[in-house]
Amino acid sequence: MENIFCERLKELRIEKGIGQVELAKALNLSKGIISLWENGLREPKLSNLILLAQYFQVSIDYLAGVED
Repeated sequence: MENIFCERLKELRIEKGIGQVELAKALNLSKGIISLWENGLREPKLSNLILLAQYFQVSIDYLAGVED
């Protein structure tokens, strides 16, 4: 999951035209955690995966690389 998740998160964020800080603020998270996720240094908790999926209007399966 890690590599695909990192890539997809960054791609979705860039497609939306926002930076890590703006995404972090929208989800009430720290900018640092977004950076850690995008660099593959941490994996999000299920609750944060749900937030990301809702924010970007994609499925958790998409974020995890289970589906295209």
